[in-house]
Amino acid sequence: MTVQLGSRLRDTRGRMLRDLRISVTDRCNFRCVYCMPKEIFGRDYDFMPHAMLLSFEEIVRVARAGIAHGVHKLRLTGGEPLLRREIETLVAMLAELRTPEGQPLDIALTTNGSALAHKARALRDAGLNRVTVSLDSLDEATFRAMNDIDFPLQRVLDGIRVAQDVGFDAIKINTVVKRGVNDDDVLAIAEHFRGTPVTVRFIEFMDVGTTNGWNLDQVVPSAEIIERISAVHPLEPLRPAYRGETANRWRYVDGAGEVGAISSVTEPFCGSCTRARISADGKLFTCLFASRGHDLRALLRDGCTDAELEAALAGIWNARDDRYSELRTADTPTERIEMSYIGG
Repeated sequence: MTVQLGSRLRDTRGRMLRDLRISVTDRCNFRCVYCMPKEIFGRDYDFMPHAMLLSFEEIVRVARAGIAHGVHKLRLTGGEPLLRREIETLVAMLAELRTPEGQPLDIALTTNGSALAHKARALRDAGLNRVTVSLDSLDEATFRAMNDIDFPLQRVLDGIRVAQDVGFDAIKINTVVKRGVNDDDVLAIAEHFRGTPVTVRFIEFMDVGTTNGWNLDQVVPSAEIIERISAVHPLEPLRPAYRGETANRWRYVDGAGEVGAISSVTEPFCGSCTRARISADGKLFTCLFASRGHDLRALLRDGCTDAELEAALAGIWNARDDRYSELRTADTPTERIEMSYIGG
């Protein structure tokens, strides 16, 4: 198939490429039980040496290739992206990019919040638009148990407060809900941020990777989560803000804000997925549940032109047929890339 460079891409199911999620490191200082369990990612775990990571300049080139084909949202992930030295410099470099129509990009970052109080001002000044903080409990003991390094809750809450003070366009909270672990905290988290500009999104425990001990019995369906909240603070559904939005959204009937739910297990949204992911070492993945990626770092370091990089990206996306969450059967891959490697 001949691909016109700079054209909008559509995969085999007609889905366009709109969002690029870029992991900047595979390292994290937390050992969350659903992502980087300590039994696997222990003290002797062999993380990538710095030379294997995409440089900031290489990340910008990949972003530019995506933008040429319609990407207008960039999200920096990890591991924990705030562990990448001078991450604000990368944000500033990406903030200089423009869409073919001359519009600035929507640049977001997902963090565990451990260093957010220290970094929020520099990130905002560099051009970061939005920040999402992973926060799985407001109970001190549960929070420390889930991050599994005994990290104190208040330091993350301080980071969220500073993020509000510096004026990000949007702040979201991601809460992964596991039955019997933190599902009793759902209402407390919703109430803590109710009446504030901060939006909470509850995420069903997903079978990303193969090391997090996923079990369907530990999945709390989003419908149950919303019912629990609405029984105390009535909710009404909202229409999606854009095609391909991952979260179903509800607003409080009394006007005190909104909550969202990401239902990858019980209500798959593969049919509208517009996201591609770049691992820290430069592999392109077209699905969160993929078993392999496409090596863009090799192309970059072999001296490819921007046009060749755009063509490679187009060829990969045009062949994409992923729909893991719609299938989720015994026939789907049992070896999947870990969340900490691919980014969320």
